[in-house]
Amino acid sequence: MEDQGYELQQVEDGKPIKMWTHGVPVEGDARKQLMNTAKMPFIFRHLAVMPDVHLGKGSTIGSVIPTQGAIIPAAVGVDIGCGMMAVRTTLTAADLPDNLHGLRSAIERAVPHGRTMRRGRRDEGAWENPPASVDAMWGELLAGFERITEKHPRLKNTNNYKHLGTLGTGNHFIEVCLDEAGSVWFMLHSGSRGVGNAIGTFFIALAQQDLRAHIANLPDRDLAYFEEGSTHFDDYVEAVGWAQDYARRNRAVMMANVITAARSEIARPFEANVEAVNCHHNYVQHETHFGADILVTRKGAVSARKGELGIIPGSMGAKSYIVRGLGNEEAFCSCSHGAGRTMSRNEAKRRFTVADQIRATADVECRKDAAVIDEIPMAYKDIDAVMQAQKSLVEVMHTLKQVVCVKG
Repeated sequence: MEDQGYELQQVEDGKPIKMWTHGVPVEGDARKQLMNTAKMPFIFRHLAVMPDVHLGKGSTIGSVIPTQGAIIPAAVGVDIGCGMMAVRTTLTAADLPDNLHGLRSAIERAVPHGRTMRRGRRDEGAWENPPASVDAMWGELLAGFERITEKHPRLKNTNNYKHLGTLGTGNHFIEVCLDEAGSVWFMLHSGSRGVGNAIGTFFIALAQQDLRAHIANLPDRDLAYFEEGSTHFDDYVEAVGWAQDYARRNRAVMMANVITAARSEIARPFEANVEAVNCHHNYVQHETHFGADILVTRKGAVSARKGELGIIPGSMGAKSYIVRGLGNEEAFCSCSHGAGRTMSRNEAKRRFTVADQIRATADVECRKDAAVIDEIPMAYKDIDAVMQAQKSLVEVMHTLKQVVCVKG
């Protein structure tokens, strides 16, 4: 099936798997996980696998899972609505200060990031006193949150209001980038923070509890699901939809604060709303494909309908791409969400040193300490190979190279 751009894998007692992975490595454990998912009885037509595919919880990251009559909470995961936002500004490279450390510091002050859990000290990754912009945005989310917590009170005491407009940890980031023409972009990556994690964790456990009499029959207990028509199915759809809305708004609040911070460090006045893109890559929604109304779960994948703009970030020190979807129905109109890891965070920390990190990010104003070695570019697949493998899914509109990177 090379002319279609994908490799077709048949699955005994399951649906086929179509993999856009030509020229990129796919670990054996990820293939096994894909086969387990393909055996679930409610999979619609086939699984679509993106070139950044790698092992995940229950289902692989980098896969598109179409279902009819059921939903798998662990396939959506716990970083519900995680995704990207990017804006092109009217600035050019020449407008940036010669020393970018001040710009990075201004962004770090403007957006709470990371996580500190020292006793008696507040978490530096949350607001102590949220600003007016957070209050206003939370006001638009509050009614939905109250409906959810009225049914499930355990979700009330979570990091929700004070996490809105904050970055988080791990592979979440804020970057200042230059495109091929020297235009300046701001780009960030985050999701639904503590409240999304709590919602995901709660409903994954609830699905396993609901299926406890049959859990042993599943290929993996993390493939526990809710059947359409059940109370918990409807509750989960409502909660996951709210968390996805929270994630989109979280990115919007952060971006506004990043732009304000940049204006305090960059002398030239500028606009920052040219070609704005705000897209999820961990989410589920109702869509129509092949004439059927289905649920599509993108676990580490981006919607790429014909003409739709999306973002495919590389790793620290690697290129990122603003892309336009080609509307490939065989992939359920999707593309990859990034480069995809080739090794675990612990393996990266074992294999690489701070000196390796400094060399790999030589041209980027960013942290270069032991705590971010797990995000070193060499822990990820080659983004160029990933893009080549999905040329039937998207076309590249802009190629970005970061000059500033803020990590959680």
